[in-house]
Amino acid sequence: MQFNRVLGVVLRQFYLIRGSISRLVPLCIWVAVDIIVWGFITRYLNSFAATGANFVSLFLGAILLWDFLVRIMQGVTMAFMEDIWSRNFLNIFSTPLRISEYVTGLVLSSIFTSLVGLAVMMVLATFVFGLSFFSYGIMFVPFLLVLFLFGIALGIFGCAIMLRLGPAAEWFVWPIPAIISPFACTLYPMAVLPHWMQIIAQLLPLSYVFEGMRTIVAGGHVTSTALLISILLALFYIALSCLCFTRVYRYAVRVGLIARYSAESVA
Repeated sequence: MQFNRVLGVVLRQFYLIRGSISRLVPLCIWVAVDIIVWGFITRYLNSFAATGANFVSLFLGAILLWDFLVRIMQGVTMAFMEDIWSRNFLNIFSTPLRISEYVTGLVLSSIFTSLVGLAVMMVLATFVFGLSFFSYGIMFVPFLLVLFLFGIALGIFGCAIMLRLGPAAEWFVWPIPAIISPFACTLYPMAVLPHWMQIIAQLLPLSYVFEGMRTIVAGGHVTSTALLISILLALFYIALSCLCFTRVYRYAVRVGLIARYSAESVA
């Protein structure tokens, strides 16, 4: 892997964002709206909280972490879509650029865009709604790491779907976070789910993150076993998504799908 090739992919995305206000504004506006809406909801719930529960830490913190995951995934898929929309996909893979270098460039681009959104969310949550990230302690860092890894896995998997089915298949990618959200246990404990949903939730690293967050807010401690399981699951999904993308790419090259890539190719 040559770093200059990876940097080329990153720089292309940077120049696209820097030169277009329509690409820059969505990095901040949607996360800001989510934080503001949920911030006022949690303030409203706190006014009725007879038990002294802090809904800001419970709900607003969960929404912030969830939005971070979604931004990570979209950072990868949007960078991939830019090459599709500009009809530049075939040109890229006619160069000596390796598939691993291209994917690494997408991941690094996602880090940049997601950090912008994360900074906006943290500023609003802290200074407007008084969310203290110190309440989560040092565990906030591994929580973000697990969400980052799983978000990358979802992003690469979404790219594989579009590579296999064509540009119009982006409409299969947008709903992915919504599909897995009932099993992520973002705003409720896993215990409220039916048994079959709990089994699926236990296979997702997200449930361990949000369960751990609620445990910390309630004054408990997250076990090292649960944290290790979530990290291993996230790494497993990254490896699986990379394998899926590689196999789809080889198939697309072998049967000529890349050469016939167009906005109408769905099957």
